[in-house]
Amino acid sequence: MRRLFYVNFFLVLLFFAFSCREKVRTRSEVYEYTNDLANETSPYLLQHAHNPVNWRPWSKEALEKAKKENKLVLVSIGYSSCHWCHVMEEETFEDEEVAEIMNENFISIKVDREERPDIDNIYQTFVRLINSNSGWPLNVITLPNGKPLYGNTYHTKDQWKQVLSKVTVMYKNNPEKAAEYSDMVARGIQEANLIQPTADFGLLNKEALQKIVESWKSFWDLEWGGDQGVQKFMIPINLSFLMDYGLLVKDDLAKAHVKNTLDKIISGGIYDHIGGGFFRYSTDSNWKAPHFEKMLYDNAQALSLYSKAFTVYNELEYRNSVLETIAFLEREMKHPEGGYYAALDADSEGEEGKFYIWGKEELKSVLKKDFELFAKYYNVKAENAWEEDTYVLHILAKDSDFSKENHISRNDLDSAKKYWKEQLMEARMKRVPPGLDDKIITSWNALLINGFVDAYKAFGQNSHLEKAEAIFKFLTEKSYRNGELVHSYKKGGRHISGFLEDYAFLADASLNLYGVTLDESYLDFARTLIEKVQDQFLDKVSGMYHFNRNDELIARIIKTDDGVLPSPNAVMAHNLFALGHILYDADFLEKSKSMLSSMIPSIEESAASYSQWNALLLHNTFPYYEIAVVGKNATPLVSNLNQKNVPNTLVVGSVSESDFPLFKDRFKESSTFIYVCQNSTCKLPVKTVEEALAQLQDF
Repeated sequence: MRRLFYVNFFLVLLFFAFSCREKVRTRSEVYEYTNDLANETSPYLLQHAHNPVNWRPWSKEALEKAKKENKLVLVSIGYSSCHWCHVMEEETFEDEEVAEIMNENFISIKVDREERPDIDNIYQTFVRLINSNSGWPLNVITLPNGKPLYGNTYHTKDQWKQVLSKVTVMYKNNPEKAAEYSDMVARGIQEANLIQPTADFGLLNKEALQKIVESWKSFWDLEWGGDQGVQKFMIPINLSFLMDYGLLVKDDLAKAHVKNTLDKIISGGIYDHIGGGFFRYSTDSNWKAPHFEKMLYDNAQALSLYSKAFTVYNELEYRNSVLETIAFLEREMKHPEGGYYAALDADSEGEEGKFYIWGKEELKSVLKKDFELFAKYYNVKAENAWEEDTYVLHILAKDSDFSKENHISRNDLDSAKKYWKEQLMEARMKRVPPGLDDKIITSWNALLINGFVDAYKAFGQNSHLEKAEAIFKFLTEKSYRNGELVHSYKKGGRHISGFLEDYAFLADASLNLYGVTLDESYLDFARTLIEKVQDQFLDKVSGMYHFNRNDELIARIIKTDDGVLPSPNAVMAHNLFALGHILYDADFLEKSKSMLSSMIPSIEESAASYSQWNALLLHNTFPYYEIAVVGKNATPLVSNLNQKNVPNTLVVGSVSESDFPLFKDRFKESSTFIYVCQNSTCKLPVKTVEEALAQLQDF
């Protein structure tokens, strides 16, 4: 079936795909044109509210209008920090000649992919099937029923006019053929989501796991870290899985590769050395030249990754990067009531990266006598210029080596770095800041809950746990209504029903909160969300879960691979696995195993795209332990255990009587005991963390 899509009925134009960064513009308060997007609250949609194109938001009414007027539908998908989305807007969608063609022949719909990831997933699947460019802006032409005929990314004005003309003529001359083709496409999108269920748990073995990782190793960049390629994304779940894999398998290459990658990332330009936080990705293979968007999901997952890495490698710089990123989030992305915003744009004053890059003369003016040492440390020299004698700060030498080479003590270097950052931060805050996408997305905030919880586990600072609980409180007050989640919150905004990722990620965060607070209300909430997923998202044929709960679109997506976000189906399988161990529920464990077994063929084909599943495969192929701490002094013992980072281990506790199997009949008023268990079999209770860890070694 898939081969049929490699020839597009409407002559797919093979344009170059461009990465997404936003272009910010100043608008007059009086507009010549206003369309239906003016009534929306999405920053991305509002940015197009005064185009001469008669844009509409996605709705049944828009599709009904297309059917009534027998017009093709043009669906244009992007997001607020997408640079090439706005380049195309300025060049094309603000052009009156183009707008006239679109308004006469099409019903034009604008979609914020962060508000409607389900629509984006459908049409991204389509362009991949026809071997076209995927990315943003994504421009798709469909029949009035939403079934696509044409799709591609960025177009120049002239290219776009050619596309509109060709598709319009072909549709008018041969509507039957168009309908036949679009039906075939819709079937192909649906078939791309088919998962063959299996109960063959024999597929889950150490040999399969090691074979998967060995095949992945050939793609590793052993010099600069990450996978080979001209662009690099951080992909925290990949590094988190490989970290655990290296420890359990005792794979020195995997451990070294992860550490090298972690080091290169926080040394490179993809990390904001002055203000903290991570940019979206690097445009080069050395992590030096970033795209300057800051996305909440990247920074949330980075907190979890570097917190965990600190417990494994004990590198102070990892801890510093976590604390600096938290400071950035608190300063620039926090809603006054407790949630966190979606993204910061790449541009300010119409220039990409202007808020973050530095001119040499400006650095000299701010740092004065410190400039020479600063320039050496951050590689401010002509051959490293960003453009026109401006610089993206990055580090090439380890602090220990730099200290020796420049005859400065580590303490003096640390003091100098602190001073540099304070001075430059003060100067930077006088600049015009990047634009803010102020949507509060449930799934992304759930990832941030995990980020703060994982920071609390690693460093033991109560403030991190307080931040995690504050986000949870915000989401349950603002984004949870009548037992249903909404995908994103904005006061006065349209509240779209939650998707699988919202339920799965928040259930995972709730389980994580339960693990550190020992508060069973978090466990109860996670169970409630998981029951909702089982009831409203289940695909009974595959045993997986649909991305959304209804069938209003042309196909129902089952998202199994990781992208910049973990696979929501894989997160659900992890949730079932965790609940199965907490409650000793064999049905949950079997369901989780069945989902994982179904994914083995896909994992074997592309290990790097399925690391959330790979982590679950680790749980199922290596011994998995439960450590239950029971007694009034359970909380500090649980905290101590969490700082040790023991992979493939569930740590839970109770400070009172409990009927949960791990705690039942184990509470004693006078003492606190630690029980180390595997497969419902427990060692004799001990009183210290050291004794418990010793029991793990000889189970």
